[in-house]
Parts: sequence; C-alpha cells; structure tokens
Amino acid sequence: MSDSKRGKRPLVADRRYPKRKTTATAKKPVKKPAPKRRKTVRRPRKKDNILVRLMKWLMRGIWAIFWRAGLVAVLLLGLAVGYYWTTLPDVNALLDGRARGSVTLKDRDGATFAWRGDQFGGVVTAETVSPALRDAVVATEDRRFFRHFGLSPRGIASAVRINLSEGRGPLDGHGGSTITQQTAKLLCLGVEFDPTQWKTEADYVADCRRGSLQRKAKEAIYALAMEVKYSKNEILSIYLNRAYMGGGAYGAEAAAQRFFGKPAALTTPAEAAMLAGLLTAPSTLSPTADLERSQNRAATVLRLMGEQGYLSETEVARWQNEPADLSPAARRKAGGYFADWVMVSGPEFFTRNTTEDVIINTTLDQRIQRAAEDALTYIFENKVREGSKAQAAIVVMSADGAVRAMVGGRENRVAGVFNRAIQAKRQTGSAFKPFVYAAALDLGYSPLDMVVDEPYCLTIPGSGEWCPRNYTNTYSGQVTLTEALKQSLNIPAVKVSEAVGRDLVREVAAQFGIRDDLADGPALALGASESTLLDMTGAYAGILNGGSSVTPYGLVDLRLQGDSEALMGTAGGIGERVIQDDAAAQLIWMMEKVVSEGTGQRAQFEGRQIAGKTGTTQAARDAWFVGFTADYVAGVWMGYDDNTPLSGVTGGGLPAEIFRETMVRVHEGVPIKPLPMLAPKSAPVPQQTGPAPGEMPRTTEGLIEKLLRDILGGGSARN
Repeated sequence: MSDSKRGKRPLVADRRYPKRKTTATAKKPVKKPAPKRRKTVRRPRKKDNILVRLMKWLMRGIWAIFWRAGLVAVLLLGLAVGYYWTTLPDVNALLDGRARGSVTLKDRDGATFAWRGDQFGGVVTAETVSPALRDAVVATEDRRFFRHFGLSPRGIASAVRINLSEGRGPLDGHGGSTITQQTAKLLCLGVEFDPTQWKTEADYVADCRRGSLQRKAKEAIYALAMEVKYSKNEILSIYLNRAYMGGGAYGAEAAAQRFFGKPAALTTPAEAAMLAGLLTAPSTLSPTADLERSQNRAATVLRLMGEQGYLSETEVARWQNEPADLSPAARRKAGGYFADWVMVSGPEFFTRNTTEDVIINTTLDQRIQRAAEDALTYIFENKVREGSKAQAAIVVMSADGAVRAMVGGRENRVAGVFNRAIQAKRQTGSAFKPFVYAAALDLGYSPLDMVVDEPYCLTIPGSGEWCPRNYTNTYSGQVTLTEALKQSLNIPAVKVSEAVGRDLVREVAAQFGIRDDLADGPALALGASESTLLDMTGAYAGILNGGSSVTPYGLVDLRLQGDSEALMGTAGGIGERVIQDDAAAQLIWMMEKVVSEGTGQRAQFEGRQIAGKTGTTQAARDAWFVGFTADYVAGVWMGYDDNTPLSGVTGGGLPAEIFRETMVRVHEGVPIKPLPMLAPKSAPVPQQTGPAPGEMPRTTEGLIEKLLRDILGGGSARN
C-alpha cells in the first residue's frame, strides 16, 4: 500500500495577509503588457442610391444658395433701413402733418362754437397726454407695441388668416399693422405732397394708403428705420399728433377739444376710450355722427384695457356705466348754417383753402341761435302736418346788420348743406311793399294820403293789358296808404309805385340791399322780384336804424392763431342813408299797424311794439314774414324747395307764428322798448282821391309839383 499523503501539501490554511516585504527586498512591480488592440475590419461601404446622392447634392446646393442669399438679403435690408434712417427728420418736425390749416369760429362772447379745415389742437407727447389715453391707444391698436421691433409677425399672420377666411385677399382688410407701421403710413413713408404729381390731397392720401405687396414691404422697412431712429414714446407721440380722429380733428389734442372741450391731458378713461376707438373708423365712429355707436365702441376699448391690466374690473365697470358725452359746442356739431355762411363770406385763402390756423370772431349769439332753432322745431312739431316736406329759414340780426342767428332749414345741426337763408332766391311777394311806400314817403307822401282801391289795369308794351287783383278779390275803395299797407292791398301798391316811378322804387330797394334782378314792369310793386331771406332781413334792418343801408355781416375780425392783431375786420354794417329819418320813422309807424291791426297780428307777443310785413307769392309758393322790435330784426321764409304751392299757408299764418315763437325766446330778459316810429300829423280827407290809370294821386299832386319846383329852384326835394 502506498502512502497517500506523499506529494501532498499540508492541510494548512492560506495566509490571509501576505508578508510585508521590506524595502530592500521589495521587487519592482511588473508592468502588465497593454492589451492588444483588435484590428478593426472595415466592411465594404455600400454605395448610395443615385437618387439619394442627387437629393443630397441638391440640398447642399440649396443651403449654400439660401445662406448666401439670406446674407445678401440681410445686408440689403440693413442698407435700406440705413437709407431711410438717414432721411428721417427730427421727431419735432413730424408732429403736425396737415396739408391744410384750421379755422376756429368764436361767438360774440369769445366762446368757440365751430371748427373748419384740419383742426390741430397743438403738440402733445406720450408723456403729456393722460395715462388713460396712452394706455387706451396701445391696448386698442397694438398691445405688444413696447415689446416688438416695429413689426409683429404674429399680428401679420393672424391678419392674413382672417382675411383669407373672410374671402378676401391676404393683404385686403385686416393689416396686422403695428403702431409703428401705422405711423409710417401716416408719414406716407416720407413722401411729401406734390401738386404736380397728385391732383388733389385726397389722391395723395389714397396713394399713401395703398395695400400692395411692394408698398407693404417699403412700409415695413420704414417702420424698422423708425424703430432705430426714434424711441417708442417718440413714435407714439407722432402717432398721437398725426392720426385723424374724425370731425376734422387731427391729433389727440384737437379731438379732445373738439368733442369734450378739454385738453388731452385731462381726458377721463371713458373719454380716452372713445378717442382711441375712433382710430379704427374716425368718420363713421365719430361721436358727432353717431354718439351711441361711439360710446359702444368705447365700452369695448375699456374692456380691452381691463383685460390687459390697465384698468381694474371695478374701474372698467364704472366708466362703462359713465360713458363720455359731448361738450355743448360739439353737440351743436360744426356751427351749422351760420358757420357755413361766415366761411363763404370771408376771403377764401383764409377760410376754405387756408394753410394757416385762423381764428374768426363772429356776431353769433348762441342763445339767440338756440331760440331760432327751438322755435322752428316747435312750429313744425305742433302746427305742421306730420310728414310735410315744407322747409323754412330764419335770420335774426341787430339793426346794424350784425347777424345773431341763422337757420337755413329744418335740419339744424348740419354743415355744408343747402342754406335757404342765403342760397335760395325766392319771390318776395307783399314783403316787398314797404320799399314802395318808403320811396313815396321820402318824396313827401304822408301815411294818411289817400288812394283808391278799385279795379285797375295797365297796358304793358309787348305784353298787353295787365290787371292786378287783391288777394281777397275784393276792393276797399278809398283808403289811406297806411290802410293799404296794413291790409296788404295790391292795387294801391301798384298805383303808388307807378306814381313815384318804378325806377325810384327799384333804386330805393337796391340801396336797402335788394339787388337781385329787380323786375322792370309794374309787378315790381307786388314782389315779383327774387331775393334771399338774408338780404330781405337786412333791408328791413335799414328801415329800423333810421333809413340807412345795411350790409348783413357775421365776421367781426380774422387773425392768425397766436397773433394779437387782426388781419381784417368787419365787412358789413351800416352804410349810406337811403331815406330820411322822418320817412323811416313814419314807415315804421305804418308797419306797426300791420302787426297790431292788419295781416301780421299773429306776430304779436308780450305787448311789445312790433313792425313788420307779411308776404305771399302767386299760388302760395312762398310765404314770408319779416319784422322787428326796437332791439332785433327777424325774417322768416317758408316754402318747398321744388316750388310746390303751400297748402293753406300765407305770410300772416305759419311764418308769422315762427317769427313770434322766435322773438319770444330772443327777448327773454330784454326790457321792453318803444319802436323809433313817428305818427303822421292828422290831415283832412280830400274831396277826391284815387288816380286814373297812370296818373298821380291828386291828394299829393300839389306837393309833388312843389317839390319839383324846389328842385328846379335849387331847393331840396327831401324834408
């Protein structure tokens, strides 16, 4: 048996910890050889499909072209922006961009009542207007204005989407323009108006508003240049000064003054919202055109201001419940017929076509203007059948011709429409008769002289026999001149006219201001000639002031804004004497009888002395009443624009009532004064009166002969 333990290791546990080797005996560590790198075996690369290689080549080419073209485009854009940057002037030169000047009209007390032309209230800035106005404009027009660089890609994309969805072209309708772009458009991209290139300013503006792709591109470049040149507040300031806000107002200051009678710095949030709302459609949203619509738009703007954090919910609710209202001057709109008349009566280069800012002081009394408007409204609402198309006009003036009120039709709050007080030439009818008797009285006739009212005919060369008739188709026989005027008898008026001479009657009427193609025939005495209401009222004012001619006027003086000296003064007033004082005073006495006892009795009021005359033309196509107190003269015309006869209306009817309603309101608080009239001395009734056709009244024959002898002898024919 062999030894099984031979050659075997003893059963001893391995040493857990190796013996420490001393430094002397320590062996150097043996470096292990670095592992050998495995050789990479490259597999043969598969060749790309020829189509794939072609696409890759095309993409590399397109990218090369794209980044080079992009670089060129950026360089060109930079050059274009730089070019426009160099052309942009100082910001102060861009604040007033009007091509025309403005006209501000003030009443007799110095209060503004109308505007004309392109109104510019003065320069404002984004810092000087009320914060509410600045916030309202930004909230409405460009909520990201203070964050973008002049263009809003998001806004443009949204506008294109809306336009396409509504069936329009991508650039038609909504523009997605920022305030900066809108300002660039207001500046017409720096192009000034050139009369040789554009026929009118309207054509120039239309060209500036074109929406072509090329125009939009230029607009964008110009906007970028503005962003580089100006600060955000400066751009907003230009916009606030140049934007049209309706009612002829350019800029926030003019609009605030125009609509609210206050500066833009003091506008409330409700007023600011209304102004900001006008920027979308200034003409249709103008509060003077449709106040309710403008207030509704302002409510929307207030909501936007609340959504964007400019107003709290409480403030939004408050100002929506307290909407902005118009000032009294704005409620009267543009001054109506009176303002239109003043504008055409002044020099054109300072009124209708002014390039300067002009201030015109006028004779208008706004209290009297309201009185005339209210009187006309009252009569048509209470005395005229509903649906009637009849028209009426009123003029009120002082004895010196200063026009205090003018109503040219039933539409009181208008501008630029047909003014029947100055533009309608109508037959005057019996309202002309006072000038027949004025000529007779000036020759020495007495109001108590007699004339026979009887059938009467004249032979007119080339026309045959002409036989006038009275309105009533009756005859009164022997009457005084006063009675003939009081009852508006036609035959006595013709006889007196023939006796004193038509030429003299025509001359007297013309000197009093009735100059429009006065009739040559005997019908002159019956008012066959035409005249305007303004001229007729001015002629009666000449009778009131003692017999001197009067030129009606509304313009007191005209000056440039900022100047203390006037460029021109009053172009009217009292002129040369036409008839003597006594003749005028006696004529007033006769005309007072017309109102107190005759055809004009409906014009009486308050126990005042009133003188006047009714007038009704053939077939009642025109009805007149013109009269006066010691303080004011008023003329009323009524009729149809197309000469349709009035139904049941005479001068002593509705026109006299319109006169009364007007003058009652005009004389509120005015002390009662007597008329400057002179009653004639009593004279015995002659035994025989009434001339034969073509002869002079026998009661005055000796007087006229004496006057003629005085003239031939060198004496005066006037007393």
